[in-house]
Amino acid sequence: MAASARGSVWEIQPRDVEAAGLAAADAAAFHAALRSAAGSAAASGDAVWAAVAAAGVLRPEHPHALHQLVYYSAYAGWDRAARGPPPYWFPSPTDCKQTNLGRLMEVNGPKLLGSSYRDPISSFNHFYRFSVENQEVYWSMVLKQLAVKFKQEPMSILSTSDRSKKGGTWLQGAVLNIAECCLLPCPSLKRTDDSTAIIWRDEGLDDYPVNRMSLKELRSQVITVAHALDAIFEKGDPIAIDTPMTCNAVIIYLAIILGGFVVVSIADSFAPQEIGSRMGVSKAKAIFTQDFIVRGGKKVPLYSRVIQGTSSKAVVIPAIGDSLGIMLRDGDMSWKDFLSHAAGRSSSYSPVYQSVDALTNILFSSGTTGEPKAIPWTQLSPIRCASDTWAHLDVRPCDIGCWPTNLGWVMGPIIIYSCFLTGATLALYHGSPLGRDFCKFVQDAGVTVLGSVPSLVKSWKAGNCAEGLDWTKIRVLGTTGEASDIDDNLWLTSRASYKPIVECCGGTELASSYIQGSLLRPQAFGAFSGASMSTGFVILDEQGTPYWVSSLCILVLLIGFSTLIMTRFTSMECPFIKEGNSDDMEI
Repeated sequence: MAASARGSVWEIQPRDVEAAGLAAADAAAFHAALRSAAGSAAASGDAVWAAVAAAGVLRPEHPHALHQLVYYSAYAGWDRAARGPPPYWFPSPTDCKQTNLGRLMEVNGPKLLGSSYRDPISSFNHFYRFSVENQEVYWSMVLKQLAVKFKQEPMSILSTSDRSKKGGTWLQGAVLNIAECCLLPCPSLKRTDDSTAIIWRDEGLDDYPVNRMSLKELRSQVITVAHALDAIFEKGDPIAIDTPMTCNAVIIYLAIILGGFVVVSIADSFAPQEIGSRMGVSKAKAIFTQDFIVRGGKKVPLYSRVIQGTSSKAVVIPAIGDSLGIMLRDGDMSWKDFLSHAAGRSSSYSPVYQSVDALTNILFSSGTTGEPKAIPWTQLSPIRCASDTWAHLDVRPCDIGCWPTNLGWVMGPIIIYSCFLTGATLALYHGSPLGRDFCKFVQDAGVTVLGSVPSLVKSWKAGNCAEGLDWTKIRVLGTTGEASDIDDNLWLTSRASYKPIVECCGGTELASSYIQGSLLRPQAFGAFSGASMSTGFVILDEQGTPYWVSSLCILVLLIGFSTLIMTRFTSMECPFIKEGNSDDMEI
């Protein structure tokens, strides 16, 4: 790694390139191309690295040792104390205008910022401040970019007249069903019934073509599940999901919300006691689960853990094929029997339209120790997370987004809404994301936005899982959940021809991030380039004086953040508006 670096790119010799893994003939050609791209020997490290990266001298198929040699040599003399972490990616003056935020700024910047507006890169800081200080204007623009369809339009974007609500009242009077928004065609996003909604593959079928589900097919399956839910449960009932992140999990998730029920998100890795405590806190009436989890060809019991943790009714999906591999407890039902409750019902469905602050999803803080803390999401929360991925990860209608996760963690709902509310396609791998099979799925599915956690990247790098695979369709990478490793991220971005890695840090209660990267700012490994759009925050010292260290204080005007934390001792009600005078959704 850094130990193999030279004092500068100009000190690298052909023998160093050979030692990094290239044959002698290739090493000489690479060395010549490197020197040609690097420009002046007097140039600063960031200028040299930017020139080398832009010239494409380093390619994904090159050994990682060669990428290390060039990167660490370019920045060997970099003064981190004075200049901060060295950037590895720089926004393009041309491409920046094609990003979501760039297009928004080009259209509205001159009007909003006046003569100070120049271009998306140089005016970004000014526009960010505008988004914090003029929330109503910013959010009125962003809402038009998403597939958010109101049954009843909001009277205002933000009202601060009620002083008891320190976070303000967002989208006052608005009525909608956020799941319906995910399932309908959207002309402004060029999404039709024939658009691909989900791409997926089952583990073990890695040499077969990927599977595709159209928006119309997804809507049809969601409607079927919603009808079956109506036949068994009461509107407003909390219903848990404890399965891997599969197509069925996504269908169930959307159906619960479409039908006016409340999702309870439980991670499929939890032990029986943890499952039981979360079922108790949420007062869930039932739980969807699988008989097993299939990973690496092995069956890991899941249903057995669920029934040890809760006596609530379980609906059990077979992990393989159409038949369950276990005997069911009295009162539980198979997936097939559950779906039979929808037989003979209409092919259309009347969504339950609710106020924008109606409860739709109960998640649990990943940082919980002891008694789990439930984080309620309203219909505002999906709007927040989708808008941030639209703005910061630049997710567009043509994109295919993949972020291996689980509905029990906040990234599960985030990736669902980030794709469906921006018009992108959701990519799901039904299996372990740790090895080459998943990395091949990324290639075969044509993933363009790939999210991860640092431990996943470390596993891919250790196994050289992307060797021989084409990841050049990826244009944006994302990471969250853990502290990033610089060299692991160097490996990751090099596999995708040095695309930006957007670092994200937030929380379940925020429904998104408060600090993260942006494609309109240079990016450095393992570092955040700024606050998320419309999020104002200050760093305070122990006396509460604004400073650059110590505790973090987020200003409270944040759309979509949770204002309530529930524990086992918190009573919970799930109010909803009954359907009526509504337009049926057609299959």
